[in-house]
Amino acid sequence: MKLTTVLTSAAVAAVAAVPALAQDVTLRIQTHYATEHPSGKLAAQFVDDVQTMSGGEIAIEMFYSSSVVATTETFDAAINGILDCDMTGGAYQTGKNPAFQFVGDIMGGYDTPWQQISWLYYGGGYDAAQELYNAQGMQLIGWWLYGQESLSSSKPIAGPDDLKGWKFRSPPGLETEIFQELGASPIVMDFTEIFTALETGIIDGADASGLYNNVGLGLYDIVKHATYPGFHSMPSDHLACNKDVWDGLSEKHRRIIDTAMQKLTLHTALSNEKKNAEAAAELTAAGVTLYDWSAEDRANFRAAAQKAWDRWAAKTPEAAALVKSHRDYLSDLGLLAN
Repeated sequence: MKLTTVLTSAAVAAVAAVPALAQDVTLRIQTHYATEHPSGKLAAQFVDDVQTMSGGEIAIEMFYSSSVVATTETFDAAINGILDCDMTGGAYQTGKNPAFQFVGDIMGGYDTPWQQISWLYYGGGYDAAQELYNAQGMQLIGWWLYGQESLSSSKPIAGPDDLKGWKFRSPPGLETEIFQELGASPIVMDFTEIFTALETGIIDGADASGLYNNVGLGLYDIVKHATYPGFHSMPSDHLACNKDVWDGLSEKHRRIIDTAMQKLTLHTALSNEKKNAEAAAELTAAGVTLYDWSAEDRANFRAAAQKAWDRWAAKTPEAAALVKSHRDYLSDLGLLAN
């Protein structure tokens, strides 16, 4: 056989092998966000970033709007191999361990998303949270959080005194305990019931989402008061993957996914900061009153939150460890007294 024939045959074989190597990893991930939602669009960019940076070696099949299983079941679906990764939030898993509350929504903790992200990467949070995830057979990859949520109200909500007797829609769990401590009357109801409940006066206000998202929900067509910037709740969504799947990836692929996740984290916070600021200007011009609580009032809320943290910390050793980790870092940041 001639040398040219051998070389040609080798080249053909190499080309034929490329498609088999081009997508040697496929990850099935579910998010609760819809494709048209701003967060859904950011998730799509995350997918594109991973696939592009990997040169096609990683393919991601993203399931939007919880299209495979219910949102609260996404974590278990990843554990059991129905999915590979969960892109919802840790707070849905408090039934497994109350400690998940403190990776999902700390409530009354940090003032800004940058402080909360800093805890994860520079305050020992990543290792502390990882123990919790690993115990469930999962690996925490990172967070994406948009910032403080705003309370919407039919009457002034300028400080803690205005919370006394205030009936509002609240998610279940830790938040209800904190607001009850301050004299409010939280009512747990489905997200879809908020608009009608406000319209009919069943509730005075609602904890729904950030200011920009609340505008999209039409809440300020009904009520004319809101807190901004918020102070009470800053939920973090996560990317968490089946640990066996994650451990089976090459170091190169893990680095690519981690890098794309950190970009998603950055742009989620940046884009929502801009959107919330624009919404605040529009609402002010339209006659909606926005209340920026004083440092003293925020401290009073944080003190009430800590009483609830302590009750949750007593539930499991993992919850106690995470509460201590947050307290230590909040003290380092000057948000809590040492």
